[in-house]
Formats: sequence, C-alpha cells, structure tokens
Amino acid sequence: MIYLPIAEMPVAVLLILLVSGAVGFVSGLVGVGGGFIMTPALIFMGVPAPVAVATGASQIAATSFSGIMTQTRRKAVDWRMGLLLSIGGVGGSSLGVALFERLLRIGQLDLLVSLLYLLLLSSVGFLMVRESYRFWRGRPAKSVSILRRPLKTAAHTLPFRLRFPRSGLYISVLPPLGIGFVIGALSAIMGIGGGFILIPAMIYLLRMPTNVVIGTSQFQVLVIASLIVILQSMATHTVDLVLALLLMAGGVVGAQIGARVGAGMKAEYVRGILGALLVAASAKFLFDLVAPPQEAYVLGAGMW
Repeated sequence: MIYLPIAEMPVAVLLILLVSGAVGFVSGLVGVGGGFIMTPALIFMGVPAPVAVATGASQIAATSFSGIMTQTRRKAVDWRMGLLLSIGGVGGSSLGVALFERLLRIGQLDLLVSLLYLLLLSSVGFLMVRESYRFWRGRPAKSVSILRRPLKTAAHTLPFRLRFPRSGLYISVLPPLGIGFVIGALSAIMGIGGGFILIPAMIYLLRMPTNVVIGTSQFQVLVIASLIVILQSMATHTVDLVLALLLMAGGVVGAQIGARVGAGMKAEYVRGILGALLVAASAKFLFDLVAPPQEAYVLGAGMW
C-alpha cells in the first residue's frame, strides 16, 4: 500500500500498476491515447474525480512526448498546423481549467465529468461495436466502403487563409483554432488527450494528409496536456505526482505489449472489444448517476 498525498487515500501499488498497464495495453492495441479510459478507471477505483482528471493529464503528456519523438524522426509533423492547433488549445484549456475550478468550488464537478463521460463513452463505444458487428456479419459499414472526403470544406473558403507546406494545404486559420479550442476545453475538464476526436477532425474537416495527422495531433496533445498539468497544479492543486509516476510506469509497459499483440489482430475486432468496454463503462456511469447514494450526506474536509 502507498498513500496518495493529494488524493488523500491509500492505494495498492500493484493494483494501480495493473490497471495502468491494462489501459496502456488497450492504448497500444488500438493506437490511441488512454486518457478517456484511464480517467474513468481511476474514478471507479475511488480516486476523486478532480485528482483523476488532473493527474491523468500528466500521463498523457509523457506518452505524447514519447510518440512525438518517433514522429519527428519520420518527418511526419506539420509544425505550423500543430502550433495553430495549440494556440487554440491554450485558450480552450485555460477556459476549461477555470470552469473546472469553478465547478470544483461549488461541488458540481463530479456530476459534469460523469455526464460528459456518459455521453462520450456511450456514443463512441456504440459506433465501434456497430462497425465491428457489421464486419463480423460480412457487411462492412457504409462509412468504411463509400465515405469520401469532400474536395473542399469550410476551411478552404473562410477568410484569413494560410499556407501549410508540410500538409499541402491553403486554408483558413479559423477552423484549426476552433478545433484546438474545443479539444483543449474537453481535455481540461475530462482528463483526455483528445486524439480520438482531433484526428478525425483533422482528416475530414481540414483535409490533412494521413501521413502527418498522427504526429501533428501528438504535438498538440503534448502542448495542451503539459499546460493543463501546470494550470491544474497552480489553480486547483489536484495533480498527484505519486499517482502520476505509478500510472506512467504501468502504462509504458502495457502500451509496448499491446502494440505487439495488436499487430497480429484485425483492427475491426480490436475496435469491437474496445467499444464493448466503453459501453460497459458508460453503463457504470449511468448507474452511479441514477442509483441512490449509500449516505444521504457526506461531510468532507478540505477540497473534497
């Protein structure tokens, strides 16, 4: 057992390592960040939602730093686009942390986090399960077989256009700033990296080529996650470094194993497994929201 000074609770080191390793395994398996899995897992283990959200950002930053080093060597990063997304993300994360602090002060943060995760996990999980089911039945989803990206989107017609040589684009700076702002706000409030939202937005809204999408998104996630850790430490004091170190240790090992296992599995089956886990997690959030509490009143000390 080890005591978490910020969360103010004892936890089993082996359990934290196993959970973080399992989340890292799933992340390596499907190729996405694990913030949207790790934060709910910590909440289910009894870690207060503010600590789970803020501390999860530190793990996301460490994972993104490792990934961006690899993408830089491959020259798969559009630095100009990443900087623009990050500028929008700075504004969004600053607003998100301010809202986070306000909701924490009035005691409504847990409710908002639970509602957002309920909506996010249920919708993403349902889409993943449906796609995997159609593949299993021998009927690929229409979105896979007939979806075509439009030649031009609003990003190509709005004012304030700028050239992005690495991506071969000449588009308005407004959509990237807006996308970055939304991702930054969600990351601050929910403790997610946002890559599973940012990557489709970059492909279908900005029309970025896929060979630079992952590296560019990891750069934006690294900047925003690092900023969120700093802002949360200063504003809410909810970053638990002891917990963060344990999460990083387990997550790195699990991600390496998951990446190797995932190389030999069909992507549709992997998405189906992940989708089922997300739907189950959303069901748990729904149950916690509607079930009557064990105690009618809870007296907390300090922040909680």
